[in-house]
Amino acid sequence: MLLGKIVGSAVATRKYEGLQGAKLLVVQPLDKHLHARGAPQVAVDTARLSAGQGDIVCLVRSREAMLAYTTSAMLPIDLAVIGIVEAVDVQEGLSLVL
Repeated sequence: MLLGKIVGSAVATRKYEGLQGAKLLVVQPLDKHLHARGAPQVAVDTARLSAGQGDIVCLVRSREAMLAYTTSAMLPIDLAVIGIVEAVDVQEGLSLVL
């Protein structure tokens, strides 16, 4: 699972069949200290959580992203928002893999 910050939204008038109505969000990946890591990416808001600009979110990649959106079809989804983070508490000295 990864952390990210919503920095915008993406609009696609034509989408892969099965993704009609999917909300697309531009997400900046974050490390465990909530610092930007890498380039912004587009993610599907899987649960229609109403995640918006500035929200810190939980993300999954690859097959898990596709399964979080639907279990009935194989869709080309590589990154998906699965939750909105309310708080992050990291103890110093711990090594976390996010």
